[in-house]
Amino acid sequence: MEIKRVKLVYFSPTGTTRKILESLTKGIGIEEVGHIDLTLPEGAQPNVPPFSDELVIIGAPVYGGRLPVTAINRFKQLKASNTLAIPIVVYGNREYEDALLELKNLAIDLGFIPVAAGAFIGEHSFATKDIPIANGRPDSLDVQKAMDFGTKIKDKIAALQSPGAPMNLEIPGRFPYEGGARAMVVSPVTKEDICILCGMCASVCPTSAVSVDGNVATRVEHCIRCCACIKNCPTGARVMEDGMWLKIANWLNQNCATRKEPQLFGVEV
Repeated sequence: MEIKRVKLVYFSPTGTTRKILESLTKGIGIEEVGHIDLTLPEGAQPNVPPFSDELVIIGAPVYGGRLPVTAINRFKQLKASNTLAIPIVVYGNREYEDALLELKNLAIDLGFIPVAAGAFIGEHSFATKDIPIANGRPDSLDVQKAMDFGTKIKDKIAALQSPGAPMNLEIPGRFPYEGGARAMVVSPVTKEDICILCGMCASVCPTSAVSVDGNVATRVEHCIRCCACIKNCPTGARVMEDGMWLKIANWLNQNCATRKEPQLFGVEV
């Protein structure tokens, strides 16, 4: 089979998932690439026609070993008909646990046929300069591995006789799924003395939890702690101060410092 078009579908609040998907696409080497960005609220109701003969790469971050509920709900709007797909998850150097299996199964439910899959590492949402957790990842080595993975996927698909051929793609994980993001009704806070009210925090929030109108207000119950507002604030005014949140971040810093490498499925590595 020949790959004629590639569509990237992703939920990527801090950009790490998008970076991996784009790198993988470079390895596939197809010029016709489309993006369906489901990260921000305005992308939550995309008018996306059913997928058919393109290759779709679906990506999401891992929160507590599972897919973010917000991402799941937005992915559920998609429909496919025997469309080849590559599920990709990106996690913060702890564990991806059941997330990749969950994404694979979700893709199947939507009408996709997963042909390969991967779990890559990205800078943890809770990471800061003072509390590093896989800071700077995906780095150049991760990008190269994603590109190499894309090349192998292209070769695998080229050898297929039809998209309906059995794949038997085995993904580690448990069902029923376990884990998930901790139930914490907390959010980043704003240091008003250095906030310039630029509105960046509101513009990058995937759930519209942040608003700026003379001051920065956060609807805590809507915050998914993706930390896009912290990582994109130009003055460093958005910070995490909650004691439990900081305790988790420090635990991750101390216990998840050893570099992990991407895990790839469906191709020979």
